[in-house]
Amino acid sequence: MEGRALWGVNAVHLTVQILTPDGVLFEADDAALVVAPGEGGDLGVEPNHTNLITTLRVGEARIRAGGDEHRFATHGGFLEATPTRVRIVVDAAERAAEIDVERARLARRRAKRRLKRPKKDTDITRAEAALKRALLRLDIAEKSGRI
Repeated sequence: MEGRALWGVNAVHLTVQILTPDGVLFEADDAALVVAPGEGGDLGVEPNHTNLITTLRVGEARIRAGGDEHRFATHGGFLEATPTRVRIVVDAAERAAEIDVERARLARRRAKRRLKRPKKDTDITRAEAALKRALLRLDIAEKSGRI
């Protein structure tokens, strides 16, 4: 596989990191593709991509590396890309295999209940965000064959 030459760089693979406040969640030096949830829609990055920094929304990040596709639930943050490297820095992230499906189901039910019958002190924005995170986790678990 030959990469495109850009500014003197001819990368075949990307080095990829997903960083959280707890440290490095994922690292690979043989990635062929990174797809991340950009604010304006999903963003695909291949080797030799132009330099880029962008914010991320809550969503699914996918990394194709080592012949496998790795899926993550990511929660806010930003992506930095160069022709040879991608860093995803997020507030929180979970590997598909580590998603607690039962906990996500409970969070979905709780958020739906709060939105359906809000009390005087219910933070609607927070309940909507919780529902969004729970649905994301369940979607990724389903795509990964865990449900």
